[in-house]
Amino acid sequence: MQKQERRTASRVKVDLPARWEGVLSREKGSVTSLSQTGAFVLSAGLVEKRELIWLEIVLPDPPPVSVWAEVVDQAYEIGFAVRFTSTSDEDAAAIEAYIASQLEAGALQD
Repeated sequence: MQKQERRTASRVKVDLPARWEGVLSREKGSVTSLSQTGAFVLSAGLVEKRELIWLEIVLPDPPPVSVWAEVVDQAYEIGFAVRFTSTSDEDAAAIEAYIASQLEAGALQD
């Protein structure tokens, strides 16, 4: 039986520094998968499903982007997946431009 794909946006594999803050933790990590609607954050910090977090992603071209996101999945001591819930137009455009540049450069999608 094939697993149903729930994602609707193109994703690229990345390695971007990040900081985040939730109810239980304030941590650093790395974004390893990025789309216009969400990301996977490699970090050992504690999160709960449905928790709202603030996430700052350091793209190669400053300034960093900041988003509010909801935790949709978590792998204990490894990281967690988020869905962006609130992003400024400027930050959304920066994420979109970065993803487009990565796809043009032949970045692998996961």
